[in-house]
Amino acid sequence: MSARKVKDNVEVYLSLLIGLVVISFSFLIPDVFWSSANFQSIASQMPVLGVLALAMAITMLTGGINLSIIATMNACGLVMAWVATNYPPSAGSMALVLLAGLAMAMVIGSVNGLLIAVVRVSPILATLGIMTLLNGINILISRGSAISNFPDYILAINSTNLFGIPVPLLVFLAVVTAIWIILEKSAFGRTIYLIGSNEQATHYSGINTRKTIVWVYILSSILCVVAALLMMSKLNSAKASYGESYLLVSILAAVLGGINPDGGFGKVFGMAMALILLQMLESGLNILGVSSYITMALWGGLLLAFIFLKGLNLSRLFGR
Repeated sequence: MSARKVKDNVEVYLSLLIGLVVISFSFLIPDVFWSSANFQSIASQMPVLGVLALAMAITMLTGGINLSIIATMNACGLVMAWVATNYPPSAGSMALVLLAGLAMAMVIGSVNGLLIAVVRVSPILATLGIMTLLNGINILISRGSAISNFPDYILAINSTNLFGIPVPLLVFLAVVTAIWIILEKSAFGRTIYLIGSNEQATHYSGINTRKTIVWVYILSSILCVVAALLMMSKLNSAKASYGESYLLVSILAAVLGGINPDGGFGKVFGMAMALILLQMLESGLNILGVSSYITMALWGGLLLAFIFLKGLNLSRLFGR
């Protein structure tokens, strides 16, 4: 069995798990599980987590990690919320909201990238430090309270459907497509995979690995702006503590989707499948009245089982 075959099996395992979940809930709760309301609920919950998981995944592909994605999302959300609530609704203020969020993301991503690529701080320590710093600043500037009552141009994102499909889901699909193009069809994407496989060899081949890593963390932060907008539109508020549970789930989705934590390989399509699996599982268990704590435990068990299956293939590959 080739190494390529081991990686491709990720999609096979995920397909089997999705099929198992669908069959199980089809017998247990057929009327509710297949209702349009359930699929609308899944479609409304997946985009924020999905975008955050992509923000995590692109840093993991380089062999790093970004523990500051939630704090970044909330920081960008608070800045955009302040602009949105202090300027009259107009095309100009809408553009200013986006520019404010992007500017904040660029600063945070640049600091993360410079600490990791230039100062050579461990990614987990650098992003943990930025996360802690941002959490403190977010609470300080917002005084722990929410900024709410946004203009219609923000709320319309969550409330609008196109051809029966919620706009947040369309935004998520657009982000998935954009990241897939970047990773699969661009020189920048190929460099990301090369750095994850062997950063030192990539550097000696003449590629500016430091610049690439900085831009990876900037891109990760920009994705957090998208997640912030989706969260603001859904909740009609921004707060320093929103989405705290999403951090570990985004790592879970990335690893479950086939992203190698050590970098070098992983596909966007596998991540999308992992997100569908997690959201279907959460939705079905919620309908059955299962505690959210048990759901989290099942997610952890699912990840361990998935790692075990991959480990079996790797053992066969290397004859162990």
